[in-house]
Amino acid sequence: MVKFTIEEIRALMEYKNNIRNMSVIAHVDHGKSTLTDSLVAAAGIIAMEQAGDQRLTDTRADEQERGITIK
Repeated sequence: MVKFTIEEIRALMEYKNNIRNMSVIAHVDHGKSTLTDSLVAAAGIIAMEQAGDQRLTDTRADEQERGITIK
């Protein structure tokens, strides 16, 4: 279940103490995007059912089209 709206998340990010940066490093096709989606889902930002399929970090059109992370 999603716990936050986009507006609520943006409001929280106004406070620098609420921002968390993370890095996931692994070889190609080892689940970096899936892991990231799962962490975001665990935080309540996206629905757990969407984790792995949402591909929240793949924002470029060519990434979405090909189903891979390029950047």
